[in-house]
Amino acid sequence: MKPLSVSLLLGLMVSGVQGYVHAEGSSCPETLDHSFRLLAGEQQQRLCDAHRDKLILVVNTASQCGYTYQYEGLEHLQQRFAEGGLVVVGFPSNDFGRQEPGAEQQIQAFCRDQYSIQFPMYEKIHAAKGLAHPFIEGLAQRAGEYPSWNFHKYLIDRQGNVVGSWGGRTEPESAELVGVIKRYL
Repeated sequence: MKPLSVSLLLGLMVSGVQGYVHAEGSSCPETLDHSFRLLAGEQQQRLCDAHRDKLILVVNTASQCGYTYQYEGLEHLQQRFAEGGLVVVGFPSNDFGRQEPGAEQQIQAFCRDQYSIQFPMYEKIHAAKGLAHPFIEGLAQRAGEYPSWNFHKYLIDRQGNVVGSWGGRTEPESAELVGVIKRYL
């Protein structure tokens, strides 16, 4: 049997439903205890550290989708509510209709050049049920639904709880989504 790390032991000793404490003493909700590279980057960034105490809107994106125009609305949300603590984070995925076939450098250039995206975009991952990255898997299980297409949105509150889930048809600046964001800011 493999010995447990100090961080894991501490996590087991103080774990609750929502998260645990790392050896360094910082709490991290289980939902956010994942590391990713920034799009086309090399260094890993832990979501907990990068977006601590933020309201997080997670979106699986695609550059060749009928919903790709939603990048504009997502960027507007980021600009409108960033001061209050919202951060939009994008995860490109090629799972639905093969609408994100490009390399990360191409995706990054497209987002920058076509939509002036400033919100964090992370590495390309799988989002579809049965293939989903453990991060998306966890969000889907907590929300009770997996993405069925591009531009699915999950809202995570400041404590790491999934508090909303919307399919790609829901516009980023819809009254429903904005209302929930305002409630949690």
